[in-house]
Amino acid sequence: MYFAQFPLTIYDSVGNENYKLVTNLLKRVAIRSKVKVNTLFFDTYDVKEGETPEMIADKLYDDPELHWIVLMVNDITDRYHQWPKNQNQFLSHINDKYSNISGTHHYEITQTSGNTKVTIDIGSDNTSHGDATLVTNREYEESRQNTLRRIRLLDPAYADQFVEEFEQLMGESVL
Repeated sequence: MYFAQFPLTIYDSVGNENYKLVTNLLKRVAIRSKVKVNTLFFDTYDVKEGETPEMIADKLYDDPELHWIVLMVNDITDRYHQWPKNQNQFLSHINDKYSNISGTHHYEITQTSGNTKVTIDIGSDNTSHGDATLVTNREYEESRQNTLRRIRLLDPAYADQFVEEFEQLMGESVL
């Protein structure tokens, strides 16, 4: 359903005047900024272990094919890097990325004014802050995964309207 809405374009991939009709994957639409900031349209959701956009779309919209709404609402264009990993994927990722998962990723200090629950990354050199806290590679990656788990979901009452507007916008312009 998602890619079916993309316009077709004539393309010569080799430059030999052998033109073909292909799907224009470069066509993009975005959610209007006024809609994005309107909290009435969205709920916050924590992705559960192993949950996929298809599973969430099936649960929320009764249609796993609407997974693209979940991704689009959260500006996710790369499911591998922008969607939370399951435990096996996570362990594989950190073992591939770091030679020492318990090694120092960076140090943090607590902000001293304003919101004192906010921490500031001061880098991997802790020579001037005696009260800095060490953050390991694993802790850093776990924190990043927790951030990715927190997504926004479009209220199901607006799903049909969202799909209609997407289809309209995709059909409006050509290259």
